[in-house]
Amino acid sequence: MDRMVLRDDQWERIAALLPGKVGDPGRSGADNRLFLEAVLWIVRVGSPWRDLPEAFGNWNSVFQRFRRWAKAGVFDEVFAALSSDADFEYAIIDGTIVRVHQHGTGARGGLRLRPLAALAVRIR
Repeated sequence: MDRMVLRDDQWERIAALLPGKVGDPGRSGADNRLFLEAVLWIVRVGSPWRDLPEAFGNWNSVFQRFRRWAKAGVFDEVFAALSSDADFEYAIIDGTIVRVHQHGTGARGGLRLRPLAALAVRIR
């Protein structure tokens, strides 16, 4: 992808917060920056995971990694580090702006089961 969301200075602030860097136990993450760009693309576009462009990698691998990081609280740390930037401020969105499909209401578990929805609210 030619156009990225994260600037170099933003990347430098968060790179040390991410799991999978050299020196961490376990497998090293294959290009954390590209993975973050994939997550930001999904949030920005509002597309289903299956529509993730191939340039970001296999959609299911990206999704599984996203779920692991969301459960581990990695995104909370990332957005805390980037929250001073205007592009990553919190936003308040209510039902007058965003409509939910009739089948999307009333799911059990709320945002705990759908962390991408909570992430989308934070960075828009």
